[in-house]
Amino acid sequence: MAEKLDRVDVVIVGSGWAGGIAAAELSKKGYDVVCLERGKDHSTEDFIGAKDELKYSRRIEMFQDLSKETLTIRNEMDEVATPHRSNETNPINGTDTGGSGVHWNGQIYRWLPTDFEIRSKTIEKYGEDMIPEEMIMQDWGITYDEIEPYYDKFEETIGVSGEQDPLRPEMSRPFPNPPLKETATTRLFKKTTKEMGYHPYHMASANVSEQYENPDGETINACVYCAFCEQYGCDFGAKADPIVTVLATARRHDNFELRNNSYVVRILHENSRATGVRYVDTQTGLEYDQPADLVVVGGFTFTNTRLLLLSEIGKPYDPVANTGVIGKNITTHSPNLTHLRVRGFFDNKKFNRYAGSGALGATMDDFNLEQLDHTELDFLHGFLIRSTQLGTRPITHNHVPEGTPTWGQEFKDKSLFYTHRNLDIQQQNGVLPWRYNYMDLDPTYKDAFGDPLLRVTSKFHDQDRNIVRYAHQRGKDILEKMGADHITVPEITDETEFDHTSLGDHTAGGVIMGDNPETSAVNNYSQMWDMENLFVVGASAFPHNSSSNPTNTVGALTYRATEGMIEYLENDGGLLIEPETERSKS
Repeated sequence: MAEKLDRVDVVIVGSGWAGGIAAAELSKKGYDVVCLERGKDHSTEDFIGAKDELKYSRRIEMFQDLSKETLTIRNEMDEVATPHRSNETNPINGTDTGGSGVHWNGQIYRWLPTDFEIRSKTIEKYGEDMIPEEMIMQDWGITYDEIEPYYDKFEETIGVSGEQDPLRPEMSRPFPNPPLKETATTRLFKKTTKEMGYHPYHMASANVSEQYENPDGETINACVYCAFCEQYGCDFGAKADPIVTVLATARRHDNFELRNNSYVVRILHENSRATGVRYVDTQTGLEYDQPADLVVVGGFTFTNTRLLLLSEIGKPYDPVANTGVIGKNITTHSPNLTHLRVRGFFDNKKFNRYAGSGALGATMDDFNLEQLDHTELDFLHGFLIRSTQLGTRPITHNHVPEGTPTWGQEFKDKSLFYTHRNLDIQQQNGVLPWRYNYMDLDPTYKDAFGDPLLRVTSKFHDQDRNIVRYAHQRGKDILEKMGADHITVPEITDETEFDHTSLGDHTAGGVIMGDNPETSAVNNYSQMWDMENLFVVGASAFPHNSSSNPTNTVGALTYRATEGMIEYLENDGGLLIEPETERSKS
């Protein structure tokens, strides 16, 4: 029997970027806010000296423990899904205070104007026949111009260091900090691609270039290029994360409380209204009901989707009937497809890549969605290309040219020789949704609390493979111009398939945004159509994945959502946006 606690104004599930932004904005407004985090507490001091590659990169100390809670995976609906248990292919979901935002790289991009109106713009340019029959591409119910002020707000909060992309819309104001340092790698990439007629620029970064105080009064220190960003917490407080920004702001208010080791198992609801959440204290095993006037679900894509399915909120997606919305449109930047890199080895050039930062690099948009003419191509959307200097680590990074034995004297010799003589070109492509790629509850496997695991049904299509093959050839062209003597291009065959190695840190969908309750779960304030006092924020709202990292868009949409939450609380409820289905009737 769960113990019922005192009612609060707002209860938030998750303390990552989405939950943290909501916590800061609502606590600043004077609302009583409780934030529930399933993991333990963290502070910057916990990461001092934490440059242990074995602990953090190989044993993935900061990621979700897949032995306690995981998901199951299959390609086809008639297959039995199997649990994902390997830490070697962990989808690097965050846990503990700050979630994935603590161990991220800090790479910041705005998504493209066409992304938010992708179906309409594709049909306008090419006609509806250009969209494959089973591709369930849809608009977001919001435009780039509407979201731009919220991009700006998030970038000011985290102190982005960078420069304007010459091929994207002009920003309302420059980034708050200058770009990170140039290196031999970024200089060579920029020089070469400019000579090829492209438009490279310095990547935007949440590893700030100089000490910065954000609008809330939080200080982010200057990056020291220690090279331990992704998979690590920053002991210098130089990587903008929820701990040093939004959670620090929330914690300055007595009306905010963060409860760690609090695993939410249900959203409680009655008569189409959320009444609170039920959670388990994982240290004592005791259950609690936390009543609230407003419920905010701000976990990772898998968490948000599963929690709604377990709580029986919204209509589960049925791919056969093509009805329902919860679990629909899963997309991911897959490590065994999207994140494969073309690598060049140089016999007569050296690069010191051991110093670096999680978002130090140069990138370009010349092959992105709005630059390509897809008429003669065998894919839709596009990709960015970048060359980064994240910081090479001796255990994780030990590259040799293709054809080198994986052991023995030749391997040792080439490993030593090419340690400072290799560069990679990474592409990251847009990923579009397919009718039979979705999430639901697994009928066989359960978690430690006896609840069904989330099941992912997903397969690659020719579109997914073709765009990566095309991108790899562009990367190879660039490396040849850069002077590489040996180039390794990853092999992608027709048999390359979505499997347990495919889950990455950029998984989206499941509780998608739109203007029609029949095809979307939330409106563009992230408010559930079916339950007006329930807001679901995070990448679960994305109807598809764009060609760049998602965090900036998560932050922007969450800032917009918090405006909606405050308006809802101040005006005694109601839907903030009239559904398209209702507008069309009038």
